[in-house]
Amino acid sequence: MDAWTPAGSGDPVADGVVAIRDLEEPAARRLAGPTWDYVTGGAGDEHSLQQSTDAWGRKGLLPHAMVDVSGLSTRTSLLGLDLAHPILVAPTATHLRYHPRAELETLRGTTDAESLMTLSTLGSTLALEFGTEAAAMGAPWWMQVYLQNDRGISRPMLDAAVRSGAAALVLTVDTPSLGPRDRDKRDSMGQTQGVVFPNLAHHRPEPDPTPPQRRVWNAHLANDVTPRDITELASRYDIPVVPKGILRADDARRAVDAGAAAVIVSNHGARNLDTAPATADVLASIVSEVGAEVPVLVDGGIRRGTDVATALCLGASAVLVGRPVIWGLATYGAPGVRAVLDILRTELEMAMSLLGAATLDALTPDLLLLHR
Repeated sequence: MDAWTPAGSGDPVADGVVAIRDLEEPAARRLAGPTWDYVTGGAGDEHSLQQSTDAWGRKGLLPHAMVDVSGLSTRTSLLGLDLAHPILVAPTATHLRYHPRAELETLRGTTDAESLMTLSTLGSTLALEFGTEAAAMGAPWWMQVYLQNDRGISRPMLDAAVRSGAAALVLTVDTPSLGPRDRDKRDSMGQTQGVVFPNLAHHRPEPDPTPPQRRVWNAHLANDVTPRDITELASRYDIPVVPKGILRADDARRAVDAGAAAVIVSNHGARNLDTAPATADVLASIVSEVGAEVPVLVDGGIRRGTDVATALCLGASAVLVGRPVIWGLATYGAPGVRAVLDILRTELEMAMSLLGAATLDALTPDLLLLHR
C-alpha cells in the first residue's frame, strides 16, 4: 500500500473520537473507492446490512434501579481463556489494505485493549508470523478457517496455526458460494492487483472458465462443508472448534452434536445472502437450543455498548466486532483498534451500571424491553 500516516494527531482520544462511528467517515475518506466498497458493502440490495445494525436498538433495555453496582466487572471465561471483557475481534481479510503492518498492527491494538483477535485464512499475515508476535505479547488468539474442497490444501495452514499457538479454530460454515456483492463486482475487487493470501500461497486454484457475470463458486473456498468437518477438525487438533455462520437453531444443534465447542451466530457481515436475518433476531432461539451446553457468540452490526449488553441479555457469552476495527486500523493503526474496543468496553460498563447489572451474569432477558 502507499505510505501510511495516522489521521489527525495520531491519538484518537486527543482528536475527540468518542464513539466508534466517529471513525467511519475518516476511514471512508482514506479508503475511498474499491477498498471502501469492499469494507462497507453487503449483498444484493443490502437489506440485511441495514437491519444488522438496526435490530439491536429495536430490542430496547428495561433497567433496574436501586441496585448496588459498585463492584462492576466485565471479566469472563471463554473456552479456557480468562478475558477482561467479552468484546472480541472478528476475522476480516487482508489487513494490508488498511495498514502496512497488516494484522500485526491489529493484534497490537487488540492486545492493548485486553481483547482477543481472530486471524483470517485470507489475512495478509502468515499464521506462523502472527503466532510468533502474539506469543511475544502474551496474547491469546484464534484462527479462522476457510476449508478448500481438497481438505489436504487446508492442513499446512491449520498445522502451522495450531503449532503457533492458536487457542481455537473458527470454522466458517456459511459461504459455500460467492454472494451477490454488487459493489465488488462493479469494482472487480476480486481482481485487485497486489492482494495475496499468504496462508494459501501453496494453493493454486484452477482458473474458472465461467464468464464473470455467471460465476457462482469461489475458487478458494469449499462448497461441501458439513458437520463432518467439525468432527474431523476436533479429532485432528486438540483445541476447540467453533463454527461461525449459524443462523438457525437446528444448525446449531447439528454443530454441537458434531463436536463444536461453541457456535458463532453470524450472517457474514450481511455480505452473502441478502434478506437473511439480523443476528439480533435469531440469537435467542439458538441460545435456547444449545446455550446450556456450549457458549454462543454473536457478531453483526455491533456499534454501541448497549448493543453488547443486549446481546448478552439475549444469552450470548461474547460478541465479535469486524468493520469498526478496520475503521480504527485504517485511520490510526493500533491506537485506533484500541479506541474501538475501549469505547465499546466503556459503554458496556456504563450500560451495565445503568441496568443494575454488576456482573455479566446479571445481564438476563428480563432486562430487555423487546418491543417499544
